[in-house]
Amino acid sequence: MSVLRQKIEQEIRARGPIPFSRYMELCLYDPELGYYSRNAAQFGKAGDFYTASDVHAVFGRLLARQFEEMWRLLGSPKSIVVKELGPGRGLFAQDVLDWSEKKFPDFFRAMHYSLAEGSPALRERIAVTLARHLEFGKATLASNIQSPAGQPTADRTTLSTTLQPGSEQASVLPKRAANPWALAPEIPQIVFANEFFDALPVEVVSLNGSLRIDSRDGRFVETWAPPSPEELEFLDRYSIHPEADERIEVPLRSQIQMSAAASLERGFVAVIDYGYTRQEQLAGRHRGTLKAIRQHSVSANPYEAPGEQDITSDVNFTALAAAAAQQGMHPEKLITQSQFLLGLGEANQFADAFEECRLPQERAKVALQLKHLVTPAGMGESFHVLVASKGIDQERASTLTGFGFGRKPATV
Repeated sequence: MSVLRQKIEQEIRARGPIPFSRYMELCLYDPELGYYSRNAAQFGKAGDFYTASDVHAVFGRLLARQFEEMWRLLGSPKSIVVKELGPGRGLFAQDVLDWSEKKFPDFFRAMHYSLAEGSPALRERIAVTLARHLEFGKATLASNIQSPAGQPTADRTTLSTTLQPGSEQASVLPKRAANPWALAPEIPQIVFANEFFDALPVEVVSLNGSLRIDSRDGRFVETWAPPSPEELEFLDRYSIHPEADERIEVPLRSQIQMSAAASLERGFVAVIDYGYTRQEQLAGRHRGTLKAIRQHSVSANPYEAPGEQDITSDVNFTALAAAAAQQGMHPEKLITQSQFLLGLGEANQFADAFEECRLPQERAKVALQLKHLVTPAGMGESFHVLVASKGIDQERASTLTGFGFGRKPATV
């Protein structure tokens, strides 16, 4: 029996059956034994899953191009913070910083990159990956994200961290490299989250009620409790109610996290993830999307190997857009990752991807990697992009290059 399983059973004995969101939180984010806390070996093509930044650096390079355009639309301020939620090993941040330094020197001088990552193992990897940028103070590590009320809120790797209001855990940086803008709300921000919201804990409801996890005879069993007012309100708001033998995820944590991200005074929030709209769910799709992932294999059993497999659910983009709007942001049309990247790369025929290629076989390899990012057979159609803005003319925000390509967008 795994140590984490014993720890979860001990909590159940002390507290009684726990909500599924708490079980998922412990499995993924327990400070010592959680999936994202224990090591970084699960990332990448040799691990359990990989992200767009594992495919090719062009993903970060294209986003650097988009961030630079956002900066110009904000009036090219002398200072801007790019804050990444759940940055993993820091590969995306490395690509954005390196490409900005090379191609967009004015933006690079104005930018400070903040990485919100609480996993000790991943923070160590980031410290190596971004050593130069961290040393010179161009980037900093923070392990919590502040809510509008000033209370630390959940991010992909800090759900089990308890901090005092307004505090931050010690950075791996020397004090001289501390972020001077961390507490300066007047500094414009670009908040970015790639495959972040899909791994936030969710509540699970059915006609039986709200899912609880109990332990009997050394195994986890499911029980049910009356749903909370918050769960019922969410279901009513989006007219989604479980049918017989059906389960639906209620992403209350995602709502809190998006509200925190959107509480900036001026700037953009950009989310890339796999998910759905309310219309798609009303049509009967994306209902009961909870799954476990291990070594690129998908399982419907989240209880099989606690702490040793990823647990995710599809992202409710309609709810995320509404949470951003409640904070005064203007959500743009929802588009696919394919449309977004093609919009960014179309003008220069994806020169960002092919710049280092010297031989035909190198170009062929990069072309295959790029194809994986943009085609329906790869990640292009299953991932969507949500961008919201605040403190900028809406018509100007809608001119972003990433929205200049593609078919009619989905309705959020």
